[in-house]
Amino acid sequence: MFKYRYKEGGNEHIWQRGEPIRSANQKTMIERYTREAMKAIWSDEHKFSLWLTIELLTVEAWVASGVVPPEDYERIKQHARLDLKRIAELEAETRHDVIAFTRQISETLGEERRWVHYGLTSSDIVDTALMLQVREANRLIWDGLVRLERILSDLALRYKRTVMIGRTHGVHAEPTTFGLKALYWREAVRRHMTRFRELEERLYVGKLSGAVGTYTQVTPEVEQYVLSRLGLAVAPVVTQTLPRDLHAEYMAYLALVGTTLETIAVELRHLQRTEVREVEEGFAPGQKGSSAMPHKKNPISAENITGLSRLLRGYMVSAYESVALWHERDISHSSVERVIFPDATILLDYMLARLSDVLSHLVVHTERMRNNMDRGYHLYFSSQVLKALIEQGWSRETAYDTVQRLALRAWEEEKNFPELVMGDATLREVLSEETLRTIFDEGVYIRHIDTIFKRAKLSED
Repeated sequence: MFKYRYKEGGNEHIWQRGEPIRSANQKTMIERYTREAMKAIWSDEHKFSLWLTIELLTVEAWVASGVVPPEDYERIKQHARLDLKRIAELEAETRHDVIAFTRQISETLGEERRWVHYGLTSSDIVDTALMLQVREANRLIWDGLVRLERILSDLALRYKRTVMIGRTHGVHAEPTTFGLKALYWREAVRRHMTRFRELEERLYVGKLSGAVGTYTQVTPEVEQYVLSRLGLAVAPVVTQTLPRDLHAEYMAYLALVGTTLETIAVELRHLQRTEVREVEEGFAPGQKGSSAMPHKKNPISAENITGLSRLLRGYMVSAYESVALWHERDISHSSVERVIFPDATILLDYMLARLSDVLSHLVVHTERMRNNMDRGYHLYFSSQVLKALIEQGWSRETAYDTVQRLALRAWEEEKNFPELVMGDATLREVLSEETLRTIFDEGVYIRHIDTIFKRAKLSED
């Protein structure tokens, strides 16, 4: 028999094949990406405490229905206790975690134990408890979204008029502002906050309707009694399980939030490249960037967030694969959900916190932004020249080709584009001094910035 020694709480234990290794704070995600509050939600101890709460409320409901004697309920409520070690022992024997749980609880009781799990099936407990855990996890995720939105709002206002070059395809396009970038990210976060509230209306449901959802051994009144006290709605139509499209939608939401965090992270990574160096992640005293190159300051947090967002999308796919079950239920979804729900919520909680920390300590090199604009020979004025020529009666094709010829010359000869325009005899015939001053005024690129911020409902007041 294969045996494995491990330590927990300072004590050495022996595990042999076929036995579960459990602890009061069992975790799925690695410690590196786990924050304590979220970790507690997904611990075995908390999960079993929720199971016990549901069991106790169910007995209470049966009392209200006149089925269970009140004194039996009082004895169950007084004496029922959890013993995680014993649950693990019983599960190794029964190969069934819910039966192991109910038998362990029954071992702490007397004759009244017959009412434990009365009328219920495993999924009544497991699915309902999972939604309670999700609701608790969502409170932390909501807090993370609120914090990130606030930080992005501050960045947007602080750098509202900090002009920098905008890039399309990685190439200089037209000027924008760093504040507008932050505002764009903020709007994405706000959309996620709206989606969050919409999703909650569908997500927080439970079921206590028995083996195939037909209330053969339990009543709709018992279900309503229990779920109302848990703050959950009754899922209108179920089988043995809650419909898994709810779970898939939730995972899709988490993955979608992850894509926004990745969008921000990827932008920060690009802007920190040596050739650009317009922003940098904060670099703490004593921090190191490379084991071989002492000069390195790498965007490690943004890279971390980029990588973790890929995991979130993987969990989404796993959830989608777990929607279609056989008939009224199989357990092909169970093994998947034991991993993806703790992992996905733990990861997103961590990602939100880490990105918020990065943005709170972001180093913004405004002078570098200015330098990078100048390094492009001010070619971003090309569209202004094009527009002016069209307004002077030129065809778009002729105007475009003329401006492009001068733009390419600026690149090839490393000359300032405005100077080439002003030195072109043909263009000087149609573009007055006043028109040229208007064309080469950078203020034109941010003249509507207040309108955009007002539309996004973000003001400096």
